[in-house]
Amino acid sequence: MTLSLGFSPCPNDTFIFDALIHHKIDTEGLDFNVSFDDVETLNQKAIKGELDITKLSFHAFAYVYEQYALLDAGSALGFGVGPLLISKNECLANHPDNLNKDLRVGIPGKYTTANFLLGIAFPHLVQKQEMVFSEIEQAVIDNRIDLGLIIHENRFTYMDKGLHKVMDLGNYWEQLTGCAIPLGGIVINRNLDQETKEKVNRILRKSVEYAFAHPKSGIEFIKQHSQEMSEEVMYKHIELYVNKYSIDLGPEGRKAIDVLFTMAQEKGLIQPIQKDLYLVP
Repeated sequence: MTLSLGFSPCPNDTFIFDALIHHKIDTEGLDFNVSFDDVETLNQKAIKGELDITKLSFHAFAYVYEQYALLDAGSALGFGVGPLLISKNECLANHPDNLNKDLRVGIPGKYTTANFLLGIAFPHLVQKQEMVFSEIEQAVIDNRIDLGLIIHENRFTYMDKGLHKVMDLGNYWEQLTGCAIPLGGIVINRNLDQETKEKVNRILRKSVEYAFAHPKSGIEFIKQHSQEMSEEVMYKHIELYVNKYSIDLGPEGRKAIDVLFTMAQEKGLIQPIQKDLYLVP
């Protein structure tokens, strides 16, 4: 049986999926037709129901939970992993309370969790421009935007380009809730039979466990899709986003996701959730 699978070319995703798609583990008769896309493209594909299995932002999951169930394995949650709001203007960085509504903000997508957190921290920042996450730093440098909302490996590169941190929105979330920040998860189409859904969850967990046990096994595959970042940055990226929650959400991971959606509902950002989010109750 062949299933369509979408995930990003970022090191954390290629690290997680390497063993699964290259059959370094027993995939129990499953094969995968893989597509690589940035996170917002994956979010849009999920909204259209294009893929059997896909990585997406937890913010986007709020719009597709009736069609997709969340797998216990493969998620990106953690402490100190949240998006950063940056600026070329050091004065803005030093005085985040003075950010005004006219400032132009580059965001990595409407349905990203990063944008959701921005809306909680700075609801008045509404002059938003959607762009591919890897282009945001340069847009700030070129003065095409005043603020940039950065994710992924750009956390490690913005300072080298003379840019300044306005706020770490992950730290903001942690102080607000005490929970890990839920960034992205792996979901599966609810229309697939239960046996297949549970099989995918099982082999994805094995794929993550294999990656932890053999961290250099997928290095060529990871490098192939890592947009020429250095190996040091590549593994910093993996270390930051792949952790115990990637093996199994567990009670803490589920609590963080539930808090995210409860807060979104209370602020009127999403409609009340009417269906169980998770594959396994």
